[in-house]
Amino acid sequence: MIAVLGGGPAGRIAAMQLGLAGTEVTLVEKGGLGGQCLHHGCMVVCALNDIARHLFFSRDLQSLGILDSVPTVSFSRTLAEMALVQAKIASVLDAETRSCGVQVMQGSTGRVDGNSLYVDGELFSAEKIVVATGSLPRIPDIPGIRLQGVYTPHTLPSIKSVPEHLLIIGGGIMAAEFAFIFREFGADVTLAARSTFLKGMHPRLRELAGRDLSGVTIHEGCTVGRLEGDGAVSGAMLKTGAKENTVSCDGVFLAAGLVPNSGMVSGLKKGQDGRILVDRSMVTSNPSVYACGDVTGSRALTPVARYEGTVAAASILGREPPPDCTPIPQSMNLASEYAFVEADGSDDEVAFGTPGPAGPGTFWSVPRGHTGMAGILVSRESGKVGAVYTASPAAGILAAYHSFLMRLGVTAHDFKWFMEVHPMTDGVYPLMKYASFRLHQEKEDRP
Repeated sequence: MIAVLGGGPAGRIAAMQLGLAGTEVTLVEKGGLGGQCLHHGCMVVCALNDIARHLFFSRDLQSLGILDSVPTVSFSRTLAEMALVQAKIASVLDAETRSCGVQVMQGSTGRVDGNSLYVDGELFSAEKIVVATGSLPRIPDIPGIRLQGVYTPHTLPSIKSVPEHLLIIGGGIMAAEFAFIFREFGADVTLAARSTFLKGMHPRLRELAGRDLSGVTIHEGCTVGRLEGDGAVSGAMLKTGAKENTVSCDGVFLAAGLVPNSGMVSGLKKGQDGRILVDRSMVTSNPSVYACGDVTGSRALTPVARYEGTVAAASILGREPPPDCTPIPQSMNLASEYAFVEADGSDDEVAFGTPGPAGPGTFWSVPRGHTGMAGILVSRESGKVGAVYTASPAAGILAAYHSFLMRLGVTAHDFKWFMEVHPMTDGVYPLMKYASFRLHQEKEDRP
């Protein structure tokens, strides 16, 4: 018997792979299948962003005199309908998982001590254990953080109405996505980023994302000294360098990242942040216990969690692990998708960039000059692609495929074989062709 603790992307994939191999496997999940992705992360952003984009582009069309008005949104109805869709997806995942021969113990609480698993307080017999308990929102150590009106992605369903003045704590992708959502839903949003907002992201992507967030007040290099209020939050003291100022807010949203959810695990080696330490085969310090997904401290991305679940299952079955999944594509969803994939580049890389073309989803953005962008890094000598950056309605899909092509060694010169569909908003493929032409021209012009 193999026991899997956690039914998110990592644990579910591991359990399904084991079940399909004919192994007896039981998956223990306290909540609904789908994990953070379905219940608190990716799907929540998808649901709310769909509505936020509708509002955003309705305002665009209204400004052009095409629409008479911008629709209003019922936030309570949004959350209620979102929960129904999430429940339907969870039921599909449950049926899919069971169809692979996995026994699912839903609503049960698991705890691991060394190589022993306890389910609902009782010792559960298992030859091997896979820990895939995911992650939790990072809660900053700020006075007043427990006041009423302070929310995380896990407690978002408890928000009764959109706050009038919302403070978002965080400066990464999660913070940006929720800032866009709540701003479009009508909140006056202030964002406090401890470091540079969207630090590490391509400067042009950051610039364009800033245009989507033009109605958000962003403080960089800013820490929150304390939250104020008598029972419920009413303000926050912000520190930027030596300067302090107090902002009013009737809501605070914590988007300061995630931490491994390993509090129910003992007897295994962990990192300082609670991550369970594993080797490349997802084996922990106890050879009978494996761990995969966010709980290992890897990138908190659903595809990475799925990949690690597959590695853990292959390791248990004595099979060859799947090939390395790098370079890993990432995407951020605002009015547009902002996506990128970066590999270990060469010393002779050349940068090429262009605005995105008009097409489905960007035609009416032409008047404000915001059709997105495409950028690439290419080796001058070989044409090898070191990075792709793109902002467009389908940027995430493009980044995923370019990650695959980069893994296969496809160069900018190989795009001479590429035939596009028209119209589409992909600015990368013509940029690849242009880069190839310029690089060949450079070689011909060399003495």
